[in-house]
Amino acid sequence: MIVYNIRTSWFYICVIYYIRVINVMKGNALIAQGGGPTAVINQSLVGAILALRTHGDIERVYGARHGVRGIVGEQFVDLTSISKDDLELVAQMPGSALGSTRDKPDLTYCEKMFDVMKKYNIRYFFYIGGNDSADTCRIVNESARQVGYELRVIHIPKTIDNDLVGTDHCPGFGSAARFVASAFRGVNFDNASLPGVYIGVVMGRHAGFLTASSILAKQEEGDGPHLIYTPEKVFDVHRFVHDVKDVYEKYGRCIVAVSEGVVDEDGVPIATKLSKQVEHDAHGNVQLSGSGTLGDLLVDMIKNKANISRVRQDTFGYLQRSFFGCVSEVDAREAREVGAHAVKFAVSGDVDGSVAIKRVGEYRVKYELIGLGVVAAKTKKMDDAFFENDHMVSQAFVDYVKPLVGDIDFGRTYHFSIL
Repeated sequence: MIVYNIRTSWFYICVIYYIRVINVMKGNALIAQGGGPTAVINQSLVGAILALRTHGDIERVYGARHGVRGIVGEQFVDLTSISKDDLELVAQMPGSALGSTRDKPDLTYCEKMFDVMKKYNIRYFFYIGGNDSADTCRIVNESARQVGYELRVIHIPKTIDNDLVGTDHCPGFGSAARFVASAFRGVNFDNASLPGVYIGVVMGRHAGFLTASSILAKQEEGDGPHLIYTPEKVFDVHRFVHDVKDVYEKYGRCIVAVSEGVVDEDGVPIATKLSKQVEHDAHGNVQLSGSGTLGDLLVDMIKNKANISRVRQDTFGYLQRSFFGCVSEVDAREAREVGAHAVKFAVSGDVDGSVAIKRVGEYRVKYELIGLGVVAAKTKKMDDAFFENDHMVSQAFVDYVKPLVGDIDFGRTYHFSIL
């Protein structure tokens, strides 16, 4: 019996050695950032760098300036020996420290990347980004196999839209949601001071998670937002005017949160129907952000059809992506952890994939590696259970989003009715 235990123990020691040592492919690692930046994307970057530096067979850790474009142009930063103290400062910075890109590589583009990777003996590639970046990882991974280049490709998730398939939520979303909730809380007091109709246009091309997060600003029944519109529900302009008028008559004011990507019954974005010229990005997406077109149109509709004179709008635009003062501690911690787990998965064997966050119990998380094809170029939308009706979200959504923004305390606030 004793001999059996010794042999068994020796077997497991060998297995652990194989997993931890043999599977760590010798070579260098390369990290890049793609798509829109967030307030916590650099936590993922630093989490990956620090994890990579614990593996002796990974000799150098490079960062590519401006995503895949920097790989082709050999615009590398050697991250191997940067001090931990300096990296921690980088981790606290919003925005993409390495720079980002919207480039989407094809096979020819990838072949140029592989020529550079061979030159630098890159065997691990980590790309931090959203669903378009996951698609880039898929293309790079498949292209590497076609040309026989041994490369482990791991997608590290991030997006404020929270629309990646296969994961409970996305790093970057919690902090952006915190900003949206805080902004609408302030708007609520502004609007109560000078009553009228306020329309806040929030980012969200296909999914309304960020817009829906404005609900956290609502503490009393009469607080705004009074109406919330997301791309998951058909946006009927006539019904919209009617809804606003009803709320205005009830409270003497109305606060509206609306996603930039709201669509009509045919699935056509309202904003594109009104624009004389429709712009597209490198991935073929209609350019919705950075324009006040939708907000201006809705303001004109309320003024003309609801006969309300004081109507204002704000298009949040890029403010919510990397806002410095509203970082969620939960979001920052999980962003760091997905970077570290990306490395853990990469060195565990000949694997490729995307790191996914899974919610456990009331609120804990675990991390899994899912296939790139599950995430690449796909969009997750809000579940039907997250809606109370076409213009308001449910308590189920509140319960879902609250843990992600961290402890959000607006302090003791009084209503003007006490004065």
